[in-house]
Amino acid sequence: MPVVQGSNLGPAPFDDTLTMSSLTQAERFRAQEAGYAIPKAQAFYSGYRYVVGYYGIDALVEELHRDGHRRQFGLPLAIYVSDFAGTEVALTDDGYLTMPESRTTGWVPVEEAAFVVDSGAKTPGGPAVVPFSERPAARRFAGQYGGDVVGWDELRDRRFGGDEVTRDAMTEAVRSRSTWANGTVDDARSLLDRPVSVVVGRDAPSIAAAIERAPANTTVRIPAGTYPDLNVTVDKPLTLAGAGADATHLNGTGNGTVVHVEAPRVAVANVSVAGVGTTKRPEDVPVEEGSWDYNIKMAYGYADAGIVFDRANGSLVKGVTVDTPTNGIVFRYSDGSVVDDAFVQGRTPWQDGFMSVMVLNSRIVVQDSRFVKGRDAVYTHRSHGIVIRDNYMEGLRFGVHEMYTSDALVRNNVVRDAGTGLIVMTRPTGNALVGNDVRECDLGISVAGAESFVADNVLVDNRVGLDLTAYRTLYTGNVIARNAVGISASTLIPTNRVYGNDVVGNERYVESIMGPVRVWTVDGRGNYWGGAPGFEGGDGTLDRPFHPTGPVDGRAHRATGSHTLALSPAVGVLRWHGNHVPGLRSTGVADAAPLAEPARPGVVANVTGTGGAS
Repeated sequence: MPVVQGSNLGPAPFDDTLTMSSLTQAERFRAQEAGYAIPKAQAFYSGYRYVVGYYGIDALVEELHRDGHRRQFGLPLAIYVSDFAGTEVALTDDGYLTMPESRTTGWVPVEEAAFVVDSGAKTPGGPAVVPFSERPAARRFAGQYGGDVVGWDELRDRRFGGDEVTRDAMTEAVRSRSTWANGTVDDARSLLDRPVSVVVGRDAPSIAAAIERAPANTTVRIPAGTYPDLNVTVDKPLTLAGAGADATHLNGTGNGTVVHVEAPRVAVANVSVAGVGTTKRPEDVPVEEGSWDYNIKMAYGYADAGIVFDRANGSLVKGVTVDTPTNGIVFRYSDGSVVDDAFVQGRTPWQDGFMSVMVLNSRIVVQDSRFVKGRDAVYTHRSHGIVIRDNYMEGLRFGVHEMYTSDALVRNNVVRDAGTGLIVMTRPTGNALVGNDVRECDLGISVAGAESFVADNVLVDNRVGLDLTAYRTLYTGNVIARNAVGISASTLIPTNRVYGNDVVGNERYVESIMGPVRVWTVDGRGNYWGGAPGFEGGDGTLDRPFHPTGPVDGRAHRATGSHTLALSPAVGVLRWHGNHVPGLRSTGVADAAPLAEPARPGVVANVTGTGGAS
């Protein structure tokens, strides 16, 4: 459990604080594995019951600058930062902070600290601010590694580039990522234009022989037919082109991967693949044992598959069908590759299957494909900037499962009957989930991490529509309808911006078990809550705030008489006291300016058939 502030405002055990960070979880794991030091801070606030820890002094400063910070947290009562005085701190050749194993940092009140800025020091997340309790120690560090020594007053006025997530900025990011994807797809599709050099059955007796005979950068044509007992390796840039997935069938032996690509610029097109092996955890794989993500790669990334691309940049899968008990298509260290118009059939229940598309350390595009059954449709690991768009996913554990992946675009996908439609885990940053349609799942969308963009999605008929587990993330334009719970406000750090969403026809508006009051209003605009009591105030908002987790407002859409009670003088008095007396202020969610009409009326009318009235 996170540590709760008491009367003693001395430093808390950092591992027990609620943490925010300028580093992703992958970057923190990398620092821990390499023995790099990360400057930290922890803060006690007047309006927040938990101690907040910060990885990176810049993360603390940027949070203090954030619009709405004081409203949610109150004033800082005490702030402590790491003390590197006496630790023999030094920099590696690459600029990372290190200390002897026998040394540890203590804590110093922020007002008493001296900070070295603009030096050569960095963490895996970027430049580092290094604090010391003694100014001479700070000067010695700056003399050796560069930079200036400043006090807290000067540091607090600095900005470190952590701009707030806005719709305009993220719309531009979506456009930029889509443009990259379009160019990547066009480049990969050019592989289908290579001249035919070998035809299987005419110029070579087998697919393996045809691959061996064909010159690089040509096409091996595979006529219609079934090719059994297949287990081939492509070790040069080639295009393998069948006559169609319903005509050219590549059947493996049931032991191992059917097609293994070990060269860049390889295309596999217009074939079906079956007879995939069932080995899920091979014993001998080329992964550095002891690396922080070794177990993850072992667990998923090196299982048998229909097609595997290893260090095969710029490759293509087009018009391919895979039937598999394990992975369907795997990319490992294969940037700029594309999956286009594929169909992968997995196994049910999902415990018996693996990933339709497994992506390790590869920025690729997955588009216009269909994934049915199995564990996850698309699983990503450290695949920053991946684009997953316009796919259909059904009957899986997860539709899209992002792990340690930042700056991804997940757009216009349809997910049905899954455990979770779209899930972003392990605290990445900068992801965009836009325009997806998720229905009939246990959980629609869940995004962890920071500074992401969850917009214009449709979440209908799920147990929980939207789960807010991130921080400094923008949620807007989402239609959340007919779920058992519309929104789960599960994060304890109230830094998200939530506005312009339509929450209609759910059994419960919001589920919020613990934590502070979250205010879901931005620049005088909140969200549309179907059935919320009140009258239009002339600016498109209702004339009273709305508390979707409150005992009265929370039942406004389904309890007879709740509107009358919500507008009664007695409830108004209780609200006034709650807003002015901290001891009477409840936890939960408040919308200071609820919308009088849906933000997306056409979509609301389509999914509810009521125009969003309730």
